[in-house]
Amino acid sequence: MASAAEQLAANLNLGVLAKATELKKRIWFTLGALIVYRIGTYIPVPGVDAAVMAELIQQHGGGILGMFDMFSGGALGRMTVFALNIMPYISASIIVQLMTAAIPSWEALKKEGEQGRKKLNQYTRYLTVFIAVFQAWGIAIGLEQMRGSFGPAVYDPGWFFRFSCVITLVGGTMFLMWLGEQITARGVGNGISLIIFAGIVANLPSALVSTLELGRTGALSTFFIIFFLVAALLIIAGVVFVERAQRRVPVQYPKRQVGNRMFAGENTHLPLKINTSGVIPPIFASSLLLLPATFAGFGGEGEGFLATLSQWFAHGTATYMIVYVSLIVFFAFFYTAVVFNPTETADNLKKYGGFIPGIRPGQHTAEYLDRVLTRLTVLGAIYLSVICLIPELLIANYGVPFYFGGTSLLIIVSVTMDTVAQVQSHLFAHQYEGLIKKARLAGRGPVRPR
Repeated sequence: MASAAEQLAANLNLGVLAKATELKKRIWFTLGALIVYRIGTYIPVPGVDAAVMAELIQQHGGGILGMFDMFSGGALGRMTVFALNIMPYISASIIVQLMTAAIPSWEALKKEGEQGRKKLNQYTRYLTVFIAVFQAWGIAIGLEQMRGSFGPAVYDPGWFFRFSCVITLVGGTMFLMWLGEQITARGVGNGISLIIFAGIVANLPSALVSTLELGRTGALSTFFIIFFLVAALLIIAGVVFVERAQRRVPVQYPKRQVGNRMFAGENTHLPLKINTSGVIPPIFASSLLLLPATFAGFGGEGEGFLATLSQWFAHGTATYMIVYVSLIVFFAFFYTAVVFNPTETADNLKKYGGFIPGIRPGQHTAEYLDRVLTRLTVLGAIYLSVICLIPELLIANYGVPFYFGGTSLLIIVSVTMDTVAQVQSHLFAHQYEGLIKKARLAGRGPVRPR
């Protein structure tokens, strides 16, 4: 028999969405906030020559700057107030999350509930300001030393430019952090994720047009473009399937008596995702591999160690592919070990009387969960490696300008799935409220005389 949630899902239609006024307000607020974000990506930083900056980004687009420019929706290439985007906040969040596993006092804050979470969020904001100031200062110093065919990148270098550039870039990042929190509280979906999502999606139309233009000029065959688009749809379907896949570990709770009341036993499950680490392994692996190429590019055309290293780790080379996959596998296991603690989960199950059928509570349960999670992480690491290698092979062998895959694809799919799930939850709540109102009205029938 279908559950109540499944019955509601089967009855969802556009009429329900039209009646959900609260959900419509949230959707319009989210769209308005994202429009404000996109407008900000075109407001330039004072004192910077946008033409020189665009030329430099194009020259060094294969490095880490190209990846950051993709995440910022082109804001870094245009050197706008949102050039740093939300990346300092993402870095601070990852650092705080890693520190909670290494610092006992922070781990205790994580277990304190809402108050501890607020404290950790405050630490994340402070660390975001520090990282943003450090990155903005580095960008200001670097801009003063950059020159293009049009002249220097900065019109009037000096302390005033450095100070104004740092204030502008840090202010833009803090505004985006605030905007993301407002979307999370008053809109639909996770605000920080939606801002990154909007930046990546903003580049897709131009990339698609470039691919079609290559087909029109004959650089790419029509058959290959059709094959590429069909393969892209199949890859998206595969990513959705794997991201939704779960290994459901059965958990049973025995009967228990509280006072004079007897509570029946309950059969439930512990969901374990195949890709527990999410998009963190590709981001870390890409950042580390792109650093040599970035430093070598700004260092000139010399034959130093960085130049040789950047040649070894150039896109499409066998060394790059091997090291890229190795780093993805390493970070997949490392980050999974950070976010999921089998011993803590086993202790919580034992504390509330739950157990896995056939497995003794305590240490045996922790070992069983660790064994299951290790096998899932192997599959997740293989899945991440395949998804991230596909665009590298296409770019290296076929010259496709459409970077479709890897981190960008994972972010687009995961954010879309999370947003759709939140929209469905709001629709479920609206339908439940309607059913409750109908039940109350039905209970107020006419009073019949005795």
